[in-house]
Amino acid sequence: MAKLISKTYGEALYEVAAETGREEEFLTELGEVVKVMEDNADFGRLILHPSIPKQEKLRITGEVFRGRLSDEMVGFLLTLVEKERFSALRAIADYYTQRYKEAKGIGVAYVTTPGPLGEAGRASVEAKLLETTKYRQMEMHYETDPDLIGGIIIRIGDRVADGSVRNKLNELKQELLQVQLG
Repeated sequence: MAKLISKTYGEALYEVAAETGREEEFLTELGEVVKVMEDNADFGRLILHPSIPKQEKLRITGEVFRGRLSDEMVGFLLTLVEKERFSALRAIADYYTQRYKEAKGIGVAYVTTPGPLGEAGRASVEAKLLETTKYRQMEMHYETDPDLIGGIIIRIGDRVADGSVRNKLNELKQELLQVQLG
């Protein structure tokens, strides 16, 4: 349900932004709203509190954000309050960000190696991803996991390429178990 809400509202916001050519502006504003929510947990609790009347929540939201954000973004936030979807703000912002990056041809890759990659290794991985995917630009995230033994794991969206030695050993183990049982 939460995924449907974030997709519905995130897509609607992206369409408005795209129609007006303000995708990046809305992305920045959404980031600012999420930051306000993270930095002021009391505000979030206030807006989500069930015993506070909706009209009061609308008034407070308008006072906090009017003049700081575009009229469209303030209207969007008021709609979230009105429809009692403000709790999904983070997920909506995440969806919007993903949608923005897809539209701009920016891929997000998570690369795991057994040890740190040098600049040349990082450049090589990024170049190979740009060559083998539809993306024009890559946002790279690197981490290390010594348990991999060797090789590399790359995740882009819901696709995973696991070329780690650990994975190869697990596959070999499964094959040997099948031979033993068969």
